[in-house]
Amino acid sequence: MAKINGNEIRPGNVLEHNGGLWAAVKVDHVKPGKGGAFAQVELRNLRNGSKLNERFRSADKVERVRLEQKDMQFLYETDGMLVFMDTETYDQVELAAEILGDRRPFLQDGMTIVVEFYDAEALNATLPQKVTCKIAETEPVVKGQTAANSFKPAILENGVKVMVPPFVGPDEDIIVNTETMEYAERA
Repeated sequence: MAKINGNEIRPGNVLEHNGGLWAAVKVDHVKPGKGGAFAQVELRNLRNGSKLNERFRSADKVERVRLEQKDMQFLYETDGMLVFMDTETYDQVELAAEILGDRRPFLQDGMTIVVEFYDAEALNATLPQKVTCKIAETEPVVKGQTAANSFKPAILENGVKVMVPPFVGPDEDIIVNTETMEYAERA
């Protein structure tokens, strides 16, 4: 494992800190008028989801952990646990459904996602950046409403509300960006 200085921590880095594995969620580099510069880092525990705010000076050394990434196929959900299968070895892995947060509705049967492992322990899952969804309901097109950036609300089949352009109607497939949870394009 690589040791890095406290000022080299970036959002998304996984660190070994206080005997646990933590993901850096937010990093603010602070240079006070008096004293040395430091990084104010918001950390999220990868095992239990707890949060921690920590200060790292540039002289502090932290252990940066590299997680192994594997493409796995989503099979089903049972008792709040998501079950994924390795398509090469057919090994199955369970992760808590909360790990996806508000992006959970975008997970579809048979979808291939990236699961991150530390040794043999599955810690995190990442959805594809773009997912195709069907619109369940939206307002009808208003004639003459052609303003450059006018959007109307729409409800997808998975229950998520997104804003879509006026030309998109019900039962149409659209592509949604799972990072911003916004309309990207027509499918």
